[in-house]
Amino acid sequence: MKMHVDTAYRSLNKYGEELCGDKVLISRTKDATVAVLADGLGSGVKANILSTLTSSIISTMLEEGATLVEAVETIAKTLPVCNVRKLAYSTFSVIKISDSGDVSLVEFDNPPCIFVRNGRVIDLEDCSEIKECADKTVKESHFTVHAGDVIALISDGIVYAGVGQALNFGWNWENVSSWLAKTTLKETSAPRLAVSLSQAVNELYLGKPGDDCTDLIFKITPRCMVNLLSGPPVSKKDDSRLVHDFMTSPGKRIVCGGTSANIVSRVLNRKIETTIHYADPDIPPTGKIDGINLVTEGVLTLSRTVEILKDYLSHEADSFYFHILDEPNGAAMLAKILLEECTDLKVFIGRAINPAHQNPGLPADLGIKIKLIEELCGILQQLGKTVEKYYY
Repeated sequence: MKMHVDTAYRSLNKYGEELCGDKVLISRTKDATVAVLADGLGSGVKANILSTLTSSIISTMLEEGATLVEAVETIAKTLPVCNVRKLAYSTFSVIKISDSGDVSLVEFDNPPCIFVRNGRVIDLEDCSEIKECADKTVKESHFTVHAGDVIALISDGIVYAGVGQALNFGWNWENVSSWLAKTTLKETSAPRLAVSLSQAVNELYLGKPGDDCTDLIFKITPRCMVNLLSGPPVSKKDDSRLVHDFMTSPGKRIVCGGTSANIVSRVLNRKIETTIHYADPDIPPTGKIDGINLVTEGVLTLSRTVEILKDYLSHEADSFYFHILDEPNGAAMLAKILLEECTDLKVFIGRAINPAHQNPGLPADLGIKIKLIEELCGILQQLGKTVEKYYY
C-alpha cells in the first residue's frame, strides 16, 4: 500500500547573521520523496552559497535520474577542502523515501539520521555501511519505514545547542534523539515536530544560536483523501451530479459556502444546523450536515484559510502558529485538516459566480471564490499534497 511522506523543516540563523548557512531542498517524483540537507562551512553568506550549491546539484541530479551514489560522487569531486581546517566546504545528508516505504540514505559528515518508531529510537548500524566516494568517506544506509515512523535529519548546530550557555557540552545526539522520541508520542505531524524541535534548540541557545540550526522531519502516514466542495454549478440541473460525485468519493468531506451547503442539504434531504457560537468575530460560524465532516462559510473563511497556510509555507510558523491552528473557527479547522490530515485533495468546484463575491473590475470568469480555491490548491501542491480539480 502506498504511503505519504509528510515533510517539514525549520532553520535558525546563527545569531547576528541574516542568511542561514544550512539549506534544505525537497522534491517529489511520481513514486518517491527526495530531500537534501546541506550545511555550509562557517556561517553567513559564504556558508549559504556553499550549502545552496551542494543541495541544488544533488537535487537536480536525482531529479534527472542519477543514482544517489553518482550524485554524491559528483559533489565529492566538486567541493573543495578548506586548507586550514581540512574540512569539506559543505557537509550533507541525502534521503530518498519511496511511496512503498523503501529508504536510501547517504550521509557525509552531518550528525547521524534519527529514526523513531513507536516512541523508540531505532539503531540503523545494522543496515548501514561506510563507503569511499572520490576520496571522501560517506555512510550509506538502506531500511524500510512503516506508517507512524518518524525520520529526522539535523545539522550540527542542533547537537551543539546550549554549549557554554544552558549546557556545558551541548545537547548531543543522544539527548536530541531521546527528546524527539518522546515528543513523537504527543506531536502527531511533521510540521509540529519541526517547530517544537527548533523552539527547544532556540531555548537552549537562550535565543542567540551559536550556529546555524536546521531540522528536517519526515513523518510516514497512510494516505488520507479529503473532498472539498465549493460553489454552485453553472447549470442547476448539475446539482445532483455534483453532490453525487462529491459524496461517492472516499475520504473526509468539507463544504465551503452557504449556497453550496444548501445544495448539498437539498439533494441529500438532510438538515443544516448552523452554530451560533462565534469563536472569532471576523470568521462566520460553521454549520453541520449529517455525513459531512466540516461545513463553513465561503469567501471569508477560504481567504483566512489561505492566509494561515501561507504563513506556514513562508516558514514564519512557530508554536504560536499552532495555537491559531487549534482555534475553534472554520478557517482554522479547515487549515488544520488540509495541513495535518490531508495527503490527497479532490476539489469539486462550481463555476457559477455569486455577484456578491465579484470584483466589478474583473471579468466574470475571475470570481473571488474560484481564485481563492485555485490559490489554496497551489499551496497544497507546494506542501507535497496531490490535488485533483473537477469543475461543474
